[in-house]
Amino acid sequence: MNIDPETAAFPLDHLAIGKDPHASALVTRSGSLSYKMLNHRVGLLAAWLQEQGMAKGDRVATWLPKTELACIMPLAAARSGLVHVPVNPLLKQAQVAHIVADSGAKLLISNAGRLKTLEDGSFNKDCSLFEDNIVETSLESIAAPLEPGAATTDTSDLVAILYTSGSTGRPKGVMLSHANLTLGALSVVEYLKLTADDRTLCVLPLSFDYGQNQLFSTWGAGGCAVPLDYLTPRDVMKACAREQITTLAAVPPLWVQLVEHEWPEEAVASMRRLTNSGGALTPTLVKQLRAIFGSGTDIYAMYGLTEAFRSTYLDPALIDGNPSSMGTAIPYAEILVVDEAGAIAGPDQAGELIHCGPLVAQGYWNDPERTAQRFKNAPEASNYRGTAVFSGDTVKRGDDGLLYFVGRDDAMIKSSGNRISPTEIEEIAVESGIVAEAVALGVPDERLGHAIRLFVSPVDRGAEAATIPDQLGKYLKQILPNFMHPRDIILLSEFPKNPNGKLDRNALASMDIE
Repeated sequence: MNIDPETAAFPLDHLAIGKDPHASALVTRSGSLSYKMLNHRVGLLAAWLQEQGMAKGDRVATWLPKTELACIMPLAAARSGLVHVPVNPLLKQAQVAHIVADSGAKLLISNAGRLKTLEDGSFNKDCSLFEDNIVETSLESIAAPLEPGAATTDTSDLVAILYTSGSTGRPKGVMLSHANLTLGALSVVEYLKLTADDRTLCVLPLSFDYGQNQLFSTWGAGGCAVPLDYLTPRDVMKACAREQITTLAAVPPLWVQLVEHEWPEEAVASMRRLTNSGGALTPTLVKQLRAIFGSGTDIYAMYGLTEAFRSTYLDPALIDGNPSSMGTAIPYAEILVVDEAGAIAGPDQAGELIHCGPLVAQGYWNDPERTAQRFKNAPEASNYRGTAVFSGDTVKRGDDGLLYFVGRDDAMIKSSGNRISPTEIEEIAVESGIVAEAVALGVPDERLGHAIRLFVSPVDRGAEAATIPDQLGKYLKQILPNFMHPRDIILLSEFPKNPNGKLDRNALASMDIE
């Protein structure tokens, strides 16, 4: 496939049209939709959104599991000229309230149970709340669906804001255009070699760029997406067998769980490709996956940034010999490795990964300061003019031309495939009033990738200080989603400081904790 990215972008909702109107496009608990029905349902939801008085560019948020409504909302919002803000269903009231307030969402759709948690008076009163079942019922009364937009739709228009944790502060919203998402889908279709008879099991949260693209790339190829909210790894295996899945995307902690089980032959036989991002595959994990799925299933190692959709992939023919490599640039991306002086790094020389090209997002929503830190003019060596994403990740390009991850410049914690801001945990811990200081660090964990270790110092250094870890642990479980709960809470009388008087995170990280 040789596509010019300048002319290949199209309105996001056109993914609902498909190549064959009668082919299966989406399978959920509520049933199966052909592309003809998918396009119709998208049109009904888009018309309903317009009936709510939403104006072009307004934000609509969803806080839902992988229902039909959650899957079609990105396309319906695009068709009605709105901006979709998907909220991770694992988040709790505090995070949801922040995302809705920060994005200025005028409408939030969720289920009754989740909406009930927002009734404490702190939620944005300018945002209308709708139960998902009421919205679905309302679609039955729509007189006519909204038809797909004209081909002249400006594909640079904002169409989605995906919230991702940063190394400091609350989650930040990455602004994505029609072109970002549709070219991203075409890029994945090309390098994964997706076809119309592929069936993708969508196990990742749809609020993630990696998770959302499970839908978009499958529809870009004319295939069928099968969203799954699973409780155990066996649920994933059963779905692969039941739905004859050809494509499974996951993150390392899930792969670690999946390889611990004996896979039935009917779950393996149809599998064409496995894809991984959100953390590196280990050589051991590659061997375990190969032992289960054999040489007939391609294993794709990938690296990506929400700020640039995705950056690299490793040709599956190379993974057995290079399991630790990030590969090379995906279609429509240019990846540069730049040293501290701003020059292109030489072979095996460490430098910052910089992503250039049409997949680069439009910056962070309502946050010019952090946008300026990450989104800068492309280096002179780039073939692209305009904005590039400076990743903050240190990589090197080997003599073989493949990229290898060296380290992360910020303090982000990656646990169970989630990017977690330590500052967010620290702020909430201090806000509890139980502790005076808090520092969150990631520590290696075989199953999670990294577990969270939280160091705290007490407000009151009296005799009851020993009870602080239990008190704080109970408080954090009420406020934070499960994947942000600290595994360890370590009480210190005072934190180590460096010669400049600043808190010494390196000293904390090197502490011998029994």
